[in-house]
Amino acid sequence: MAIAVGAVAVCAAVAWADPTTPGGVIPPCPTYSLFGILCPGCGSSRMLYSLVHLDVPAALHYNALGLVALAVLTVSFGLWTWSRARGTPMPRWTRYRWPPHLVLILTAMWFVVRNIPVAPFTALRI
Repeated sequence: MAIAVGAVAVCAAVAWADPTTPGGVIPPCPTYSLFGILCPGCGSSRMLYSLVHLDVPAALHYNALGLVALAVLTVSFGLWTWSRARGTPMPRWTRYRWPPHLVLILTAMWFVVRNIPVAPFTALRI
């Protein structure tokens, strides 16, 4: 219950702060501000803001990998809650060796591809 309440509180805070407006409450990404490159998390607050307003295409534009990660986390949380309510154990992803490696590879690929300065990769820039 605490996780669900925390998620709703974060969504409410992002909806209030409106990260799509420059100079708002939420500060810009430090990686982009200092180095001029987009980190894998750049656009995440704007993605969440778009999702709160049910604008999925804009959320995909701001951070597609973050949207996929959020969907996986939401499904995992739902499955975990369902298995706890039924009293049955949920299969654990931690017993497999590949999930951390896959997450690291996908994040590194997103970081590199997003910063390639030629078309069609420039469409991934925000």
